Amino acid sequence: MKNNFTYHLRYALKLKKLTLDEVLMNKSLASLGDAFVNFIYSLALSEKRMEASGAKVKSQTLAEALRNTGFREYLPSRTDRHTQGDAAEALIVYSWLQDLISLEETISIISKQVEEPVKAFSTLLNLIRNKLLIEKR
Repeated sequence: MKNNFTYHLRYALKLKKLTLDEVLMNKSLASLGDAFVNFIYSLALSEKRMEASGAKVKSQTLAEALRNTGFREYLPSRTDRHTQGDAAEALIVYSWLQDLISLEETISIISKQVEEPVKAFSTLLNLIRNKLLIEKR
């Protein structure tokens, strides 16, 4: 069953299906993705530490995860780390908005490797890659 909240949010944002290139370069999605990524990482940290924790994920961490998973090749060649991090944030939140991944799924994945955020976000981005490939079939 589709997530009712994400359905209404997609409608409110007038979010349509986008190509991968469009998602990765979408500054609005990157802005929302920044908050979403920090939120899921903070929840995963809180779960691991068994106390409320708040944290920001560095652009460098997300840029490395983006490179590890092959998504970097979809960006222009001279894209800096900050923009690569934005692309990862945009892709993660877009995948959630399109119901490719759930909030619970993201937290579960991140919490398993929360002490190694590059690995954690690489795992999440690999899952997204696999789900995008399945969706295209």
